[in-house]
Amino acid sequence: MNQDAPEPMEANHGNANESLFTALDSISGGGQAGNGQDERIQYDRLEFESPEDLMRHLYYTCMRSNATEQPWDTVGSRVEFCPRRFDGWSCWEPTPAGTVAENDCPKFVLGFDHRRLAYRTCHENGSWFVHPQSGREWSNYTNCVDTEDMQLRRLVNDIYIGGYSVSFLTLIISLCIFNSFRTLKCTRIRIHIHLFTSLALSCMFWIVWYKFVVEDPDVLKANAGWCVGLHILLHYLMLVNYFWMFCEGLHLHLVLVIVFIKDIVAMRWFATIGWILPVLLVSLYALVRNAQTHDTEHCWMDESHAMWLLTIPVCCSLIASLVFLINVVRVLLTKLSSTSPHPAPLGLRKATRATLILIPLFGLQHILLPFRPDKGCQLERYYQIGAALLISLQGLCVSCLFCFANHDVIFAVQCYLSRFFPDIVTHPFLESNGGQPATQSRDVVV
Repeated sequence: MNQDAPEPMEANHGNANESLFTALDSISGGGQAGNGQDERIQYDRLEFESPEDLMRHLYYTCMRSNATEQPWDTVGSRVEFCPRRFDGWSCWEPTPAGTVAENDCPKFVLGFDHRRLAYRTCHENGSWFVHPQSGREWSNYTNCVDTEDMQLRRLVNDIYIGGYSVSFLTLIISLCIFNSFRTLKCTRIRIHIHLFTSLALSCMFWIVWYKFVVEDPDVLKANAGWCVGLHILLHYLMLVNYFWMFCEGLHLHLVLVIVFIKDIVAMRWFATIGWILPVLLVSLYALVRNAQTHDTEHCWMDESHAMWLLTIPVCCSLIASLVFLINVVRVLLTKLSSTSPHPAPLGLRKATRATLILIPLFGLQHILLPFRPDKGCQLERYYQIGAALLISLQGLCVSCLFCFANHDVIFAVQCYLSRFFPDIVTHPFLESNGGQPATQSRDVVV
């Protein structure tokens, strides 16, 4: 990779879970890296405000002793040395002519393995190797590319795209079912419709993001308005998803504890929390982030302190959902213990089933995501693949549990099919037990 000396290079940085760049293309041949547009810089934002500050720090640290450096002599004869250089990433110490200098690969470049070595050739006349295409001094970072990491990132991105596609398809089918039968017009199903709609929209736009932004570095360089708008829309839908999962938990909690609530009033509050409150939070996030110049590049994919304006509400909603789940299980155990002749086994079995079913509906599986293994260890590979499956297939999971396996849905579909295929599908009311479906909200968890 061609690196210029001695100017600090301009670079970009980003979230490893959302970025996939063809680093091999950018570091092979004589292309100039000094423009910093094809590389991703990871740095400590608490220590350096921008990648430029990091590069400036590295440059001055490297060149500080250059002014006092003395000519090299051995036994009275002058020995040629290539001078100290900062190539934009690494500091190359004075190197004897006719040798090859080696340096640890930089830790802050996404896709590089810092355990590998970069090298730079010093000619016999004491000058650094110049790349024939660019005519500039050249440091070879080709060996630094972590090809296994690149393959993992491509695999993870493919999992996200495939998972979101499957979830989107199943969510659309679920929404068609929910809106096709009048018998499914209850508050619980209405809340499901809102949640499924937000998840379907989120899946659709995440697919667009991965296909047309993450996989296209040119889009990130251009930083077009539509790309920034897509970023804001995705984070709005993220909040909508979490808040409607919070509404699912709140509704079930109210039904089990308060029992009598006005559906119209409840739905108005749920709609306000689920659709309107995220608008205010995302607007505040966009205003704060837009005021920070270094946070407005690369389609806003870079990490930003402004993200806490969204992270804190999401964490609060997850904590509240966890409290709702604990209380729902407590109420179930209390009621089942008082009515069952064998309270312990029956209560525990039903409470366990309720817990497993409600975890994806409340989004509580996301609580596990912050517990990430250290970068580079073997567990991180499984973590990234598992996280991609967990996040992208949530739509499929809730569709199966709360639509395809829902008693009301099965009853409605069975009634509909029995009209057209009476010899194949038996009407539920003609079955031996009378065929009454479970229609109360609390039935979903018992």
